Amino acid sequence: HEREHDREISELITKHEEEMEKLRAELNKEQQQMAATHKAEMEQAQLQSQTLHSLELETLRLSLNNMRTSQLELTQSNLRKEKETALMELREMLNDKHAQDVAILQSRHQMEWEKIKEQCLKEKEDL
Repeated sequence: HEREHDREISELITKHEEEMEKLRAELNKEQQQMAATHKAEMEQAQLQSQTLHSLELETLRLSLNNMRTSQLELTQSNLRKEKETALMELREMLNDKHAQDVAILQSRHQMEWEKIKEQCLKEKEDL
């Protein structure tokens, strides 16, 4: 009876060890599958992160280009206004100078006219 009991215990131990070995193998297989799945998920997450980062960089680049374009347009507009203002001021200065020159010429013309008139009167008197 004792030997049979020992044999049953031995069989149970062997069966238990076989089951434990089987469970270890299953656990090891599941761990490998989980590790592979985790690795794949991490790679996917990293790829998504890189893609998102690239999109953010592209968005920032486009935004910067838009800001530069706006700044250039504003600068061009300001330069155009300054040029127009400078041309108007120059035109006014030239008009003023022309008016002064005309006034001086008219004054000289009037003086010479008076002089010639006086000479004519003097010559008439002499005659």
